[in-house]
Amino acid sequence: MSQTHAISAADIMPMAEYGRLRADKRREMALLKRDRRVAVGPSATFYFENRATMWMQIHEMLWIEKGGAAQIPDELEAYNPLIPRGDELVATFMIEIDDPIRRKRVLGQLGGIEETAFISVGGQKIVATPDTDQDRTAADGKASSVQFVHFHFTAAQIAAFRAAGAEVVLGLSHPNYSHMAVLAEATRAALAGDFD
Repeated sequence: MSQTHAISAADIMPMAEYGRLRADKRREMALLKRDRRVAVGPSATFYFENRATMWMQIHEMLWIEKGGAAQIPDELEAYNPLIPRGDELVATFMIEIDDPIRRKRVLGQLGGIEETAFISVGGQKIVATPDTDQDRTAADGKASSVQFVHFHFTAAQIAAFRAAGAEVVLGLSHPNYSHMAVLAEATRAALAGDFD
């Protein structure tokens, strides 16, 4: 990962300072995330990550878990891979079903869903590459409710995505969950900023 994208230990605020600014930072992050969230169908929601969202996530983990300096390397290792590298979009997507019995049943039918995420722009389909940190579909075919995916773009696809007013479609093409959503213009514009 380019050093311009990666978060280093030098980017981490002392927790006492973070604590003083935490409420303001959380409000800022809520505003930032508003245009980076896309619902696809009734149960899946994509949260597009960037350097700012991962900086906040690392700080929140350090704040909550209180592991001090010893915890920082693990958090950097966990969250730096979710920062877009300039030619990609990175998303966490969640299958959100409140009822635990229904959730278990639905997830049991969605094995491999992480392989079916796509973005369509300018007549081209960009199929997601699932994060390889661990297998997100169990041997019994049950999908994890949390997935991490990377959408790798060519220069031409980036140009098409950046065009004001471009129609960008985000979808899942799993046989048991096939849904699409057109990105709002505010979302397309926000995500276009993730490209170098």
